[in-house]
Amino acid sequence: MEKREVVVIGAGPAGLSASIQAAKRGCKVTLVDENQKPGGQLFKQIHRFFGSKEHHAGVRGFVIGRRLLEEVKRLGIEVWLNSLVYGLFPSRRIGIVRDGKVYEVEAKAIIVATGAQEKAISFPGWTLPGVMGAGACQTMINIHRVLPGKKVLMIGGGNVGLIVSYQLLQAGAEVKGVIEILPRIGGYLVHASKIARCGVPILTSHTIVEAKGEEEVERAVIAPVDEKMQPVMNKAKEIEVDLITLAVGLTPMVELLHPLGCRFTYKPFLGGWVPSHNEDMMSTVEGVFVAGDLAGVEEASTAIEEGKIAGIAVAEYLGYGKWEEGKEEARERLKAFRIGPFGEERGKSKEEIVREYYERKV
Repeated sequence: MEKREVVVIGAGPAGLSASIQAAKRGCKVTLVDENQKPGGQLFKQIHRFFGSKEHHAGVRGFVIGRRLLEEVKRLGIEVWLNSLVYGLFPSRRIGIVRDGKVYEVEAKAIIVATGAQEKAISFPGWTLPGVMGAGACQTMINIHRVLPGKKVLMIGGGNVGLIVSYQLLQAGAEVKGVIEILPRIGGYLVHASKIARCGVPILTSHTIVEAKGEEEVERAVIAPVDEKMQPVMNKAKEIEVDLITLAVGLTPMVELLHPLGCRFTYKPFLGGWVPSHNEDMMSTVEGVFVAGDLAGVEEASTAIEEGKIAGIAVAEYLGYGKWEEGKEEARERLKAFRIGPFGEERGKSKEEIVREYYERKV
């Protein structure tokens, strides 16, 4: 069995930030990720971030990713890539498959920042080639430089749907429309305005009824919905598309935490079941911390700040001093960021702010 001081699982924005903050305060950190490259979602995000200077406003996601990776390298953090964590066990033991070999690592503290996975919806034809998640589509166009379709229908009017629609336009696709089942879009107006100026129709109170095609997507049937969210079929219409992308939400990837006995709470406005944690991002299991979309789906900026809190808190937990000021600064940045889309009053918990935002929308 190998021993490590701090193991961070997930090298996305939360995991990178947590690793950096813990290492800066004296911790010996091992960062583990199943992908070939660290950075997570940041390297798919070619748009500029919002918020303040502290939230990297005006900086593109992949640039933020590069800066974080440079800091990780400068601090000498041990990075295990192509390394799949298959289980967490009592006494903070971690099962890892790396380069075809199985390792068991025992850590003094663990930060779990595994992020979230895309949700899907089912409808007739949804298993045809040409139906995919918007995040998968974003990976193809921005990471692998592959355009998966030329005529696209986007399902979902949140930020992901709107942003990926614009990036599809930039990649040379024709976006035939964005449909949202709710009476109003959930994303920022600035994103909606960009695609609207390009002539992309945004249809609220609409849903997809069917995908049609012999061996792949060739057409999509959409229809308005009534007050019970049921499609009004006598107003349905068929449009020619070869790609249907689903931007219908994310679910926190919490599977690793179940065997440890972590307590969970159901927060639909944060993506579903999320691990309970204190203000230092420690879960209900001693020495196991959480951060980022795993702790509730929000923005990359909030994932970065939660990672900072978790990293600082781990250093405190392991006896590397008290750093309350650093944690409080990160908490204040979190509150400031959530004020914009999520609330009007300071001092509210993450759950209160985000729940009120979604209740107002619906």
